[in-house]
Amino acid sequence: MAYLKEQQIGYPFGHLMPDVYRTELTPLSFLERSALVYPHKTAIVEGDRRITYQEMADRSRQMADALDRSGIGPGDRVAFLCTNIPEMLMAHFSPALLGAVLVAVNVRLSPEEIRYILDHSGAKLLVGEDHLLAGLGEVIPRLSGLSEVVSIDRAGTEVHFPVTPFDRFMARGSVRPLPWTVDDEERTISINYTSGTTGRPKGVMYTHRGAYLNALGEIIHSRHSPDTVYLWTLPMFHCNGWCTTWGVTAIGGTHVCLPKVDPADIWSLIDSERVTHFNAAPTVLISLAHAPQAHPFPQPVTVTTAGAPPSPTIIKAMEDLGAQVVHMYGLTETYGPHTVCELQPGVTDLPVEERARFLSRQGVSFIMADPTRVVDDQMQDIPQDASTLGEVVMRGNNVMKGYFDNPEATQEAFAGGFFHSGDIAVWHPDGYIDLRDRSKDIIISGGENISTIEVEKAIASHPAVLECAVIAIPHERWGERPKAFVVPKIGEKPDRQEIIDHVRSRLARFKAPDEVEMVQTLPKTSTGKIQKFVLRDREWGERDRRIN
Repeated sequence: MAYLKEQQIGYPFGHLMPDVYRTELTPLSFLERSALVYPHKTAIVEGDRRITYQEMADRSRQMADALDRSGIGPGDRVAFLCTNIPEMLMAHFSPALLGAVLVAVNVRLSPEEIRYILDHSGAKLLVGEDHLLAGLGEVIPRLSGLSEVVSIDRAGTEVHFPVTPFDRFMARGSVRPLPWTVDDEERTISINYTSGTTGRPKGVMYTHRGAYLNALGEIIHSRHSPDTVYLWTLPMFHCNGWCTTWGVTAIGGTHVCLPKVDPADIWSLIDSERVTHFNAAPTVLISLAHAPQAHPFPQPVTVTTAGAPPSPTIIKAMEDLGAQVVHMYGLTETYGPHTVCELQPGVTDLPVEERARFLSRQGVSFIMADPTRVVDDQMQDIPQDASTLGEVVMRGNNVMKGYFDNPEATQEAFAGGFFHSGDIAVWHPDGYIDLRDRSKDIIISGGENISTIEVEKAIASHPAVLECAVIAIPHERWGERPKAFVVPKIGEKPDRQEIIDHVRSRLARFKAPDEVEMVQTLPKTSTGKIQKFVLRDREWGERDRRIN
């Protein structure tokens, strides 16, 4: 018997553990555990609704059983067109309980873009909020593979095509004991579509293993605990909420749902629900810091920001309100954040401006990912001199499985054995990466490279500037030159030359914009990213811009 036990655990001759003792990784196990450990704890808050972890688990299994009775099976795609509501959160577990795949659709897309995603993914069933489904009357009949549309009544909006009310759909199911396990951790758990700003959106496949590990990375690097009260300022449809849908559930925190990002509502919930954590793009942080309701946080709050490089100015503004800022970086293809600007000893003692400059770096890989590299065109590491430019490439447990039904794009993205981000960065001597631009956003003026991010940081440091964007515009002599679009703070009226002189006082003169246009708003994605391509298309018109 003693010898048998030694063989079972791999001793004494170095035998590998038999597969029967190995558990496949899946974030489904997170909800199973929290329902066991915290059955009566509040898992989800939305307005007056309070859902415990046991109720969340039961309702997720009931939804899965309803999907099963609606003809959904392993590998089938189930689309959700929802804002940050409890049903969207539970959708991150229900299809996966059947081995099916979640397709979380961006609610701000046009009907034609939504049609393309539903068609390309081959979604068999669509669940959506009534007010979001209402505009799809012309595209739904064109989807031959879609067998049913389920409508969640949120706004009392009439939908002019056949739908199944959500309550009736849920009544098909029962809380039967579906296993919180998978037979293969490399099975696809979700497909997230890219923004498609340079062509058709691509479907990024996440695995159970990748989602499990990236969720743990979020817990570690965003410093979650069972006491976490997490406010959903980030869309759950975006990279599955940076995998925080699974991460906060894993640690037994409380999800506070927020269907629409509004600074007044955010500040109200921070106070009333004692929020301790939220994630947001820099543009959302700007709106919060300058909202009339802004005030010092009443309790410690950790703010994780990503989606675009934050300026030292906004980092300082959030710290002045009492937030602990965690800066991350990643892409849809990396399950959301892939790197984090880890604090080094002594950084917290630096003057606030210097500390903010350090925190604006993208940093180093998550704890469960391979080291991030910055490489030249031959895939060789660039010097870590904080000045040489190269492309950020990644690999590891939180890099996508590939693009759904697009092997050519997958092969191109992984040329040389690493995922190519398309982001341009310098590499600091301490190993931290620091983004300078997207490859398509670098301005090449008279043979000199100008980082739009660097120029934007300089503009953002002007006390009258709320936010800004810099793009290349055509120039007869130099090929292209920088132009800045500036949103002033309320009550401020900086002029063009004032902004240009401010940049020249901080950067080389050739980096300062030739033109400055004052605007009320900037075009943005649903996650708060500034859509530079919209500005660029307007400036270039029919002229070609060569991107090297």
